Amino acid sequence: MKCLLTADLHYALPQLDWVRAVAGRFDLVVLAGDLLDLASLVEDDIQTLVVMKYLQRISAESRLLVSSGNHDCIERSAGNEAVATWLAAAREQGVLVDGDAFQQDGVLFTICPWWDGPETAGALAGLLERDAAREKRRWIWVYHAPPDQTRVSWTGKGYFGDGLLLDHARRYAPDLVLGGHVHQAPFRAGGGWVDRRDRTWFFNAGRQIGPEPAFVVLDLEAWNATWISQAGRAFLDLSAPWDPEHPPPTE
Repeated sequence: MKCLLTADLHYALPQLDWVRAVAGRFDLVVLAGDLLDLASLVEDDIQTLVVMKYLQRISAESRLLVSSGNHDCIERSAGNEAVATWLAAAREQGVLVDGDAFQQDGVLFTICPWWDGPETAGALAGLLERDAAREKRRWIWVYHAPPDQTRVSWTGKGYFGDGLLLDHARRYAPDLVLGGHVHQAPFRAGGGWVDRRDRTWFFNAGRQIGPEPAFVVLDLEAWNATWISQAGRAFLDLSAPWDPEHPPPTE
């Protein structure tokens, strides 16, 4: 099973066009949050309408998994926390979104929503507890934010990750966590597109300008990952020992 991971497209329509064009080459496409852009001059309702059209077209080419990011949370919950309830409408097109789980060949994917406070953090914890009880050979989370104090959350000046994620990962030990959020991490000294804690691999493709997004290709049978961006290409054998002092070189 081959999986395409990208995130933080932020209403970049040429990059969404690119995802649509290549989606058929993959068994799964993962968009790990921040499809919208809160700083855009385009109104939120227009952005959601356009993005929904793209999700429909991409899902016609490949199985599509989409999690919310902070830029996607344009509504408020009953507890006054930011949420992305608009994304649920994509289920009608067969898209798997926040709160959904998908299993294929013994691999379970859990799609995690962005959390903004105790209400949404509690819902996330309940989602992980639910799927922890399911039988699976491997467990993969789609989770927009990277874990704090890791290479994939390094901005070049400081860490900007999720303070709860490492605790969740230590408790449940997923195999992979597919995210984004910190755009600069793969392109800064001390940062990276991949990191590992205990048995869990964390990925962040980063964000770049131009018609093609930065992305990661995961081969879940060969158990390897390749990062491709304007900065170059890097390859990682996920079954090999991890040396945090010598991450995979970019060529």
